Parts: sequence; structure tokens; C-alpha cells
Amino acid sequence: MGTAPVSEGASRSGRGGRTKSGKPRPGTGGYGRRRLEGKGPTPPAHLRPGHPAQRRAATGRSSIQNQNDDRPGSPGSAEARRHSPKTRGSGSAAEVVAGRNAVLESLRAAVPATALHIGPRLDSDERIGEAVMLATQAGIAVVEAGRAELDRLTGGAVHQGLALRVRPYQYAHPDDLVAAAADAGEPPLIVALDGVTDPRNLGAVTRSVAAFGGHGLLVPVRRSAGVTAGSWKASAGALARVPVAQASNLAATLVSYQQAGLFAVGLDPDGAETVSDLDLADGPLVLVVGSEGRGLSRLVAQRCDVRARIPMPGRAESLNAGVAASIALYEVAKRRP
Repeated sequence: MGTAPVSEGASRSGRGGRTKSGKPRPGTGGYGRRRLEGKGPTPPAHLRPGHPAQRRAATGRSSIQNQNDDRPGSPGSAEARRHSPKTRGSGSAAEVVAGRNAVLESLRAAVPATALHIGPRLDSDERIGEAVMLATQAGIAVVEAGRAELDRLTGGAVHQGLALRVRPYQYAHPDDLVAAAADAGEPPLIVALDGVTDPRNLGAVTRSVAAFGGHGLLVPVRRSAGVTAGSWKASAGALARVPVAQASNLAATLVSYQQAGLFAVGLDPDGAETVSDLDLADGPLVLVVGSEGRGLSRLVAQRCDVRARIPMPGRAESLNAGVAASIALYEVAKRRP
């Protein structure tokens, strides 16, 4: 006796071994397996099209850019882009200050900013109220932001629900510093920083330049501190009055200044003269200050006409760059008309 053969369609169907003859069973076409793989992690709110956070971020970026670019004569305007070299007036990327104390100190120091971002559901804190008040008085936009957006803006720093977007600084051209002295009818007095990497030192030197009648500050583009929120706070507002210029090559810029009639004096512990006896102090001068410890770089030191020292009868091996610049500027200012 034999058993009845089982058809191939019945063995694949899994439905009790029965299927309609000549008609294939409907399948998923592979969509079932693909559906199991999922769509990956959910993107942040500011990257999801149509999400309120994404619209706020896009609106904030476009409005700030339009406000900066629409001002006549601004570095971002179409006219400025057509007639100005790319190196003139170029600023660094926007900086974000995070944390309640840091944001409040920046606002008290009148650091130029574009927006104050505040997180939702913050606990009662007088610092938040004062920050909002100062931002409103200064014309800074106050924007509510979610925690994910604040994390993105601050790069994951501890922001405590407050973040301040600082306006990028617009650097001057080195020639603009000499032109400012000519407009004032005074011999140029410029301070150049060589290898100073602490932004707070830059702010302190700027404050001294303003106090002793200097016409500007010169910093290299590379391996040097730039104008940041820390610089603004250390300058106590002097950065609003003293221009800062960037030089792509500090040694070459010193040569250009010398060709324009300026004398380059470098501060050096082993200098042949003292700053108090400097005969060049009453003329057009660029005072070059090196970093603490390393001092002037070799090429910059070679470009200096004179190397002057600050007498130190004590045991200190070197002075902070901001302190050294202040002492030298004071001695120079005493000999100038």
C-alpha cells in the first residue's frame, strides 16, 4: 500500500498542507525583513524638518545673518565683499558662552552678543533674571531653547540652561592702525603680541593700550590668542575703543611698518637698553611683546630695531605678558608729548 504524494505547494504553504492549485501564495516581497531593521536613531529636534526647534534654529540663523549683512558698509554687505580684500575685516567663528555665572559676567562686561538662549522649566535664580534684563537692555535677542538644542550649541558643556552667542570679532587691517594715528595727528604707538596664547592677556594688554594712548593691537593669525569673550571681560570694555588687527606673518608686517617709518622695539630680558631709557619712545613705535617664558621668536627678534629690557631687581625670571606690556607702555608714555 502507498501513501498519497504531498504537493510542493502544500509543503511550502504551512497552512495544513493545502493550497489552491496553480496560484502562488501571496508573500511579503521582502518588506517584512526590511521593516524589522528599523529607520535608525531619531535625529535631534533641530534637524527634523517641520519640528518647531528646527524652524527656530533656521529663523535665528537667517535673521542674524541678514541683520549683519544688510547694514551699509558692514563687512558682510555685498558692497564690502566686492571692494574689500578677503583678509580685511574677517572674523573668527561665533563663540558660545555657557553657564549662568559665565553668561552673566559676559553681559555685565558688555560683550557683543547676538542671542541669549534660555532653557525651559528653569528653577528660580536671580542670575537668570539679571541676565534677561541685561540682554534686553543691550538689544540682544532672548530665545527659548530646548535642552537638546542647548547641548548642541554649547558642545555638551554644562550650560545650566543659559547660553550666550557672542558676535564674531571683526579684525582690522594692520595698515588701519597706522591710519588711526595719522587721523589723530599723533606718532603711532602699536603693541604687537608674539606667541601670546591666553585671551585674557590679550584683553589686559588692550586695556593698557587704551590707558596709555596706544592706537591699536597687532596679533598673528596663527599660534596666537584671538578676541574671545574672555578677552572682552579682561579688557573691561577697552576692546570697544581699541582696534585689534591680524597679521598673517608678524615678521613681515613688522618690516612693512618699518618701511612706513615706525621703529620696532622688542621686550627682551637680555636687551641692551632699558625701557625707561629708550630714545625711540617719543617717535613712531611698535612695541613687540613675547610670551611668558619663551619670549620673542627668533624671526621676530631679528626684525626688531632695538631690544629693551625691564629691570627686575627681584628674583622673578619673567613677567606676565600683560604686566610687561603695561610697564613698557607706562615708560613710553612718559617720554611722549
